[in-house]
Amino acid sequence: MATHIDLNCDLGEGYGAWTLGDPGADDALLALVTSANVACGFHAGDPAIMAARCRTAAGRGVAVGAHVGYRDLVGFGRRPLDVPADVLAAEVAYQVGALQAVARSVGARVGYVKPHGALYNRVVRDEDQALAVVRGVAGADAGLALVGLPGSAVLRHAAEAGLRTVTEAFVDRGYRADGTLAPRGSAGSLVTDPDEAAARAVRMARDGLVTAVDGTDVAVDAQSLCVHSDTPGAVPVARAVRAALEAAGIDLRPVAP
Repeated sequence: MATHIDLNCDLGEGYGAWTLGDPGADDALLALVTSANVACGFHAGDPAIMAARCRTAAGRGVAVGAHVGYRDLVGFGRRPLDVPADVLAAEVAYQVGALQAVARSVGARVGYVKPHGALYNRVVRDEDQALAVVRGVAGADAGLALVGLPGSAVLRHAAEAGLRTVTEAFVDRGYRADGTLAPRGSAGSLVTDPDEAAARAVRMARDGLVTAVDGTDVAVDAQSLCVHSDTPGAVPVARAVRAALEAAGIDLRPVAP
């Protein structure tokens, strides 16, 4: 049983006048989570949003991570793109560097990197894309940790490159029996009920298990649990998850401050 765990959230995912999710959700979530995965401008986010989220996170003791993705504002980074490995490595380094500079300007620092959307799912098994992400992260800052799915190719390459790795599980997303995420839009792919999400979080942290969409139990070895700011009812979900973890005696703390 885990005695402590990180609670992270993908956020900062607006762009200019466009806001994703409920207004004010990011601010509310930054009062609940211990790590903030800030969009770096490729799938969402812009310099002003990046600065605002990093400033708030720093003020509340929330760790900041670079949420890097494919260059795909139109598709919100959820479309699989065929990007040459050398280009992807450069684009990952570019996104990390951009967030690092903005974070420094508001008194924050970047401690880790987490891929987003289609890139996150791709590097679970795609060796070339996984290695490209690792090259980009290591090239930007070899002191950063890399967050990913347990057993993924990207975490294996990261460990081989000497990067610190952080395993992650999702309280608001459905799982397939093989331990990967159920595709968005498929039955059971989203968990929006706060009580259900809270029970899943405690079971993940305490027992290392989650029930897949087909009813089977799947082992999850997670150092960090994720909620998404664009999940319907994200704030009530995060609030219920945090309360349930604390009630179960599980301390919440960032794994990559």
